[in-house]
Amino acid sequence: MVKFSDYSPIPTAWVGPIQIKGEDLNDSVRVPLATYETPLWPSVNRGARVSRQMGGIQVTLHHQNMTRSITVEAPSAREAIRLSHDLQEQTKTLTQVVESTSRFALFKNISTEVVGRLLMIRLSIQTGDASGHNMVTQAAEHLQTYLLNTYPTLRYVSISGNVCVDKKVSAVNGILGRGKHVTAEIIISKEVCKKYLRTTPEALHALNIKKNWVGSTMAGSLRSANAHYANMLLAAYLATGQDAANIVEGSQGMTYTDLVGDALYFSVNLPNLIVGTVGNGKDLPVVQTHLKALGCLEPRETGKNAERLACIIAATVLCGELSLLAAQTNPGELMESHTTLERQKKAQEKKHDYV
Repeated sequence: MVKFSDYSPIPTAWVGPIQIKGEDLNDSVRVPLATYETPLWPSVNRGARVSRQMGGIQVTLHHQNMTRSITVEAPSAREAIRLSHDLQEQTKTLTQVVESTSRFALFKNISTEVVGRLLMIRLSIQTGDASGHNMVTQAAEHLQTYLLNTYPTLRYVSISGNVCVDKKVSAVNGILGRGKHVTAEIIISKEVCKKYLRTTPEALHALNIKKNWVGSTMAGSLRSANAHYANMLLAAYLATGQDAANIVEGSQGMTYTDLVGDALYFSVNLPNLIVGTVGNGKDLPVVQTHLKALGCLEPRETGKNAERLACIIAATVLCGELSLLAAQTNPGELMESHTTLERQKKAQEKKHDYV
């Protein structure tokens, strides 16, 4: 059942509960979604109903890393290449430089690219419960200062050299990830598909191949095959105080389906979920209210609240993706649903003041 929020300046409703299961998260969670696309609420809610019928959505955190790429210029390509190799042997020193900048910054690795005499260094760190934009920039700045002092022939180019890649579509983020990489998956019986989604496992599987995979390939999508991850991400990001521009890389991901007997295997893969439970935007009263209700402000080990939030959002993405694809298996259902729900919204607006 959709319940409206009294706190947010953006139209916000609580959907669910979504039944979620995982290594560190086994819970039934209502999720706040802030959006002007009001049909999103009942759509995600339909997916949430399926999650409860099937015993929960399994969520798995692959890894996490926030990145920033610095760019310096060497006297020659030869020197830039030599330095890139040299840096790979300095893990201990680089760890000390990076981790001296914050008690929450944990050095993970660096990767390098050389173009002409430009050396681009992509720094990857773990950032605790923060999304980590400022933390990784500060670490990158210290790393760059170390390099310029240690190698006097280098020249400063930029503290952010675009190999990060921040708020832009890229192959490197799809491959290496930026933020938290989460997969959410569920197996849905034929009976539940028919009763709650008005479709069949076979129809959903076929549509995912033809729409998400073939259609996205023909469109030239970059390591992305999904219907509308961005809708759920933006709504969840706005409701929980995230940097909403990160839906650019966040919406890059793959929806994978398969048939398991007469049931449907359905999963979403999100390699770039950039979320935090502390930092800019999180001190707003409405955000605090939402994060507390999500169970993401508890006294846990550092990083666990942000991990919980990422897993909840991944499960929310699955619910919305499943519902939209199910609607699109039936001719006319998508438009009919939007028309009906928009009429209902106008009636609800007479009862709810969102401002």
